[in-house]
Amino acid sequence: MMLPLMLDLASLKVAYADGLTPLALVEEIIARRKASSDPAIFITPTPDDDLRAAAIALMQRASEPNSLPLWGVPFAAKDNIDVAGLPTTAGCPAYAYEPKEDATVIARLKAAGAIVIGKTNLDQFATGLNGTRSPYGASRSVFDPAYVSGGSSSGSAVAVASGLASFALGTDTAGSGRVPAAFNNLVGIKPTPGLVPNTGVVPACRSVDVVTVFAATVGDGLSIRKVMDGYDAADPFSRKAEPVALPASGLRIGVLDDAEREFHGNKDVEVLYDAAIERAKSLGATIVPFDYAPFRQAAELLYNGPWVAERLAAVKDFIATNAEDFDPTVRTIIEGARTYNAVDAFEGRYKLEALRQITLATWETVDVLMLPTSPTTYTVEEMLADPIARNGHFGRYTNFANLFGYAAIAVPAGFDGKGHLPAGITLFGPAFSDDALAPFADAMHRTLAAGMGKDKTAAIPGASRVQALDDGFVPIVVVGAHLTGMPLNHELTGPGGKLVKTCRTAPDYRLYVLPDTTPPKPGLIREPGFAGKGLEVEVWKVTPAAFGRFVQNIPAPLGIGKVTLDDGSQVSGFLCEGHAITGAREITELGGWRAYMKEKTANA
Repeated sequence: MMLPLMLDLASLKVAYADGLTPLALVEEIIARRKASSDPAIFITPTPDDDLRAAAIALMQRASEPNSLPLWGVPFAAKDNIDVAGLPTTAGCPAYAYEPKEDATVIARLKAAGAIVIGKTNLDQFATGLNGTRSPYGASRSVFDPAYVSGGSSSGSAVAVASGLASFALGTDTAGSGRVPAAFNNLVGIKPTPGLVPNTGVVPACRSVDVVTVFAATVGDGLSIRKVMDGYDAADPFSRKAEPVALPASGLRIGVLDDAEREFHGNKDVEVLYDAAIERAKSLGATIVPFDYAPFRQAAELLYNGPWVAERLAAVKDFIATNAEDFDPTVRTIIEGARTYNAVDAFEGRYKLEALRQITLATWETVDVLMLPTSPTTYTVEEMLADPIARNGHFGRYTNFANLFGYAAIAVPAGFDGKGHLPAGITLFGPAFSDDALAPFADAMHRTLAAGMGKDKTAAIPGASRVQALDDGFVPIVVVGAHLTGMPLNHELTGPGGKLVKTCRTAPDYRLYVLPDTTPPKPGLIREPGFAGKGLEVEVWKVTPAAFGRFVQNIPAPLGIGKVTLDDGSQVSGFLCEGHAITGAREITELGGWRAYMKEKTANA
């Protein structure tokens, strides 16, 4: 049976239903591994006979095709994640040990029917974003071996992009689960820190490390992550998920303002980022430029602040006796932690929390951030010539994510002007918005039509489509004191309300100033046949409970009814009883309540 290059879950499921067996698939994987032109993908491949034995054991345990969520799905694991029977090296031969148990994530994936095909290469001790810091060699971009693969999860990304695995696990502290995805035309799923357990994972920065998924599609990555996640008391940083909803439509997406754009001279990536913004608009998103400076300043703390000391904490005993076994650049970075003390650690934490407070203003105006995954890429030769500075370029738009506890999904953004090298964009959402991010990320990937991994022409299967989630929020139109910046807006923002859009009513509405109201309030009246220009309003979304409280507290003569907007849609909103406007001043000609309040202030 002829298999496609990319072994996405939907295609593999169809193949199994048509008669393919896990044993036959394993033989195909063995053949593909032997034919691979990149010798630095794996540190320890699963031996051929062990792969065959795993396939046979699966068929004995669950003989019915597709009877388990990941029945017969081949995957690779970054070599800082324990797999029983295979050594864990973390990219350092002298550090190697034989784990007696699988990491929690590996055990869960095996229980779901997945088959481990090997341990993949990485920047040593997961310290780097480029993939060249390994004594086992540098994995290369699947599109041009002169270029870096991205790291630290280098081999994992290349294994998936070259068709050796359906998915692979990486880890992400600074962007290691996202940058290699961008450089190899893949999806990178970076969960909220604590959602997926780290038990059995060699730490880099234990407090912010995350196990990630490289996959061909967002739907694949989501399905795999759901198998792995769930609270694990053995991991001190494991957290019980509290899912966060996002608007099912009309996302407000934050994008870089002009002042914070930096692509290190790579015009191709900048063009692809602008094209992604236009794609987001075409999908119904509202684009909101925001100030990236506080996020960038937080990102700088990860490598230029006391968090480097956490890397030393992870290997302090080993480096004390085996310093010469470290990659020179990795050693320089980790030993640089000795310049920090406990006071620096606390002061770094204070600075991070101060920056977090500043970023809250951005989250009042956006639902999601969309940034370039990496502003540029480099050849292996260029990277080795300036390994710290150029590696730092890769992390400009990634390093902040885990410090702030965000969820993120990286998706392809297309290829440069020559159709040569790919780039990517990443969507960031609040903690535990992981599932809510997925539908829009999937839609962005599908509208691109840039294939999957090395296969630029592959069509993303319809079966892997991620359906939009019902966010459970109730839309409401506000016209006066509840508008953004007005005295009663807190009644919307307090219970977690989200601004969907600013728009206008249909033309046949009139607006009046209601007398003797505190704070001042308008009365909105519909007059069929009136030929106005429409009035400025805002559409918000609130939880059903908040909507109920909101309606209960509305004072007469105001009430809730259907307001027709300029696009013809009808949304529940504030309307006024007709008798209340007798003798009231009409302000329809001003175009809205905000204009009236501006006039009132000017005349005060």
